[in-house]
Amino acid sequence: MSFIELLLIAIGLSMDAFAVSICKGLSAPRLRLRHSLICGVYFGLFQALMPLLGWLLGVRFQAMIASLDHWIAFILLGIIGVNMIRESRECGEESLNSSFSFRTMLPLAVATSIDALAVGITFAFLDVSIGMAVSIIGLTTFVLSFAGVFVGNVFGTRYK
Repeated sequence: MSFIELLLIAIGLSMDAFAVSICKGLSAPRLRLRHSLICGVYFGLFQALMPLLGWLLGVRFQAMIASLDHWIAFILLGIIGVNMIRESRECGEESLNSSFSFRTMLPLAVATSIDALAVGITFAFLDVSIGMAVSIIGLTTFVLSFAGVFVGNVFGTRYK
């Protein structure tokens, strides 16, 4: 898998973390650099960890299902795509929580990285350098989450 393909996957995976980071920036009454670093580290770390865990699971069972691996990859990526489209059409209001504590950030980081676990399982059946993939996904998510807090705060202070 090429660098560009991995970067596009990383951008797609980091969009939910980016959206949550924007909300965290909107909810922060007084933004500090520490807030952006917290979001970037939590989301980047979990987005990197989950594909690695998925890849480890997929490699473990690869020999058992090698004849079906291309269909499994197709189905898993299809499910992720359908789920992303479904989530984008939800209209429910969500409450803003301005806390950047461990108790707040950990569930958010886990929830935004579940799709990365499925992508990691898919990586086990494809020709992917898992080290490069995990690095690109983690760094991309860190940068977008870090920036998302600032973007949210700018819009929050400007437009209330």
